[in-house]
Amino acid sequence: MMARAATPDPDRRMPDQPPIQDYALIGDCHGSALVSRAGSIDWCALLRFDADPVFFRLLDAKGGGCWDIQGDDLAWEARDYVGDSNVLCTRFRTATGEFTVTDYMPVGRSRDASAHDYVSLNAPGWLVRRFCCTNGSVRFTIRFLPRSGDFSTEPMPLSLADGRIVCPGGLSLWHGGAARITGDGACVDYELRAGQTEDAILAMVEPMVDPRRWADRLLQTTLSFWREWIEYSRYRGPYQKAVTRSALALKLLTYAPTGALIAAPTTSLPESIGGERNWDYRFCWLRDASFALYSLSAIGYSGETRRFSDFLSRRCFREGSAIRIMYGIQGEPFLPERQLDHLAGFQGSQPVRTGNAASEQLQLDVFGEIFDWADLRVALGARLSKDERAHLACVADHVSNCWRQPDQGLWEVRSGARNFVHGKAMAWVALERAARLLGDRDHWRRQREEILAALRADGCRGTPAYMTQSFESEGTDATLLTLPLLGLPIDRKILAETVRRIEQELQSGPFVYRYRSEDGLEGPEGALFITSFWLVDALLAVDRAAEARDLFEQLLGYANDVGLYSEEIDPGSKAFLGNFPQAFTHLALISSATLLDLYEQEGANGLRGTHADRARRLVGATAGAKALAYALIRNGKVRLRSSAQSILDLR
Repeated sequence: MMARAATPDPDRRMPDQPPIQDYALIGDCHGSALVSRAGSIDWCALLRFDADPVFFRLLDAKGGGCWDIQGDDLAWEARDYVGDSNVLCTRFRTATGEFTVTDYMPVGRSRDASAHDYVSLNAPGWLVRRFCCTNGSVRFTIRFLPRSGDFSTEPMPLSLADGRIVCPGGLSLWHGGAARITGDGACVDYELRAGQTEDAILAMVEPMVDPRRWADRLLQTTLSFWREWIEYSRYRGPYQKAVTRSALALKLLTYAPTGALIAAPTTSLPESIGGERNWDYRFCWLRDASFALYSLSAIGYSGETRRFSDFLSRRCFREGSAIRIMYGIQGEPFLPERQLDHLAGFQGSQPVRTGNAASEQLQLDVFGEIFDWADLRVALGARLSKDERAHLACVADHVSNCWRQPDQGLWEVRSGARNFVHGKAMAWVALERAARLLGDRDHWRRQREEILAALRADGCRGTPAYMTQSFESEGTDATLLTLPLLGLPIDRKILAETVRRIEQELQSGPFVYRYRSEDGLEGPEGALFITSFWLVDALLAVDRAAEARDLFEQLLGYANDVGLYSEEIDPGSKAFLGNFPQAFTHLALISSATLLDLYEQEGANGLRGTHADRARRLVGATAGAKALAYALIRNGKVRLRSSAQSILDLR
């Protein structure tokens, strides 16, 4: 069975389920929502990313519920985020006028946050929709079809009271139109003239007073928060728009109460339409989070890295417990997987899953990523605590003992364990970084030498030699594109040949499939965006800069209209596939952009060594930009204690 291109079947498309690329993300670093081009909120989880969603038409067109906008002559015009923020504005027109819908989830800094603290946040857990008539007069209707917990497709019993729609369990919608109860929810009719504005606010915990009285302040606070946070970015290269949007997307995927960073805010968006490759990504993979925070660190963000370190030490690395590849957003170690067979799935793609059985897998590479993360932190000025050093030493000892075991690899295959070359290489990384951070030890040194010998003897094939997916295989794997950037003492000619082999075997236009081998699952899949960005990085590392820049600029053209990416793409139809938006993709975009800049300044030698080595160079290369940012702060050009300071505790 081969992983191959996915071709969507138009006959399987369900009604009222737009393609994945039609969505935009809003959130408050606690929960999130997806808004379609047509203004329909088809996914919404309030208070925390992994909560049972209030709306999930994304996964069941008929029974999943939504909050949409309807009108006999309603037409979509355009949409975009408001400046450098995560506030979305969509413009509509009717036969008699035009109006905008501004969607956001209010968020601001906590009252006790220090001057530069943008990780201690306060959010009431609301979703706000502002309707503003900009020309003529308009009539339209919003449909409010909420659903109760555990992905129930049954309509909730609703009632009307004092300008709001009341749902069981404390959920309420405050509105300013004429409301009526319908068979599967409620509708609110609006008539607005030019200059008139109405706000509708969905609250999970009912406030004591009408929250619409704070609507103006909520919007300004939220806009200020996002604009001030992005001012800290010190990236000033030619791809600033794409890097800025990717940074804002990654920030949206952080869970403020703990510092966890989720892989994506959705579950079960398929890797092929109608296929079974549908997974729950609303959890924190240590690998993904480490990669993401490397990317944020590279452009100047340190608060998120500190908070994630706290998440690891306080919630994940419990004394006497094994390190797992992923955790829940509160540090939950067990994430049992189950199928929701009553849901139709996105465009007929079943099963719909919650939880993720991959949390039980052995994946050797995660140990290397943890050490790479620690090495990066130290390179950027952090100090490891005594407890952290002791725990890392235990991890290194564990790697020394287990690196020979086959594992499921970074791609979490379900066809049985193998001796994946990338996993062995990352085991070497773990022991090499352990020596750098903690001082070398004889058994670590011996095991590093044995790993290298095994990689050279069992992980190479052919003439000229190249690295293979596993000790048991002849084919390649896109994870091998990361090897030239690990500081691994493998002949550069072998690494360059590995890149060429991957281009031959796995590349389709600008896109790269992850592998062509069996993985224990039926059906095709798309090409991953992250592997395509990895090819950019690898081309730079083997001194093929012109090709790298051309590929990067091609990939930028495949973002959706608001600059977001999913996990995968169908190289044929260019349809987005997989969960959306995907942290892996956005962190890879930032990394590639910074490496392109570093190459321009220092050539291929600037990319040598480890992530920590490159981070030091990037910090030095952007010191002028950082100095400029602080000068703007001192001169009052950037306000850090403005309306974004806090949001009142309105819950």
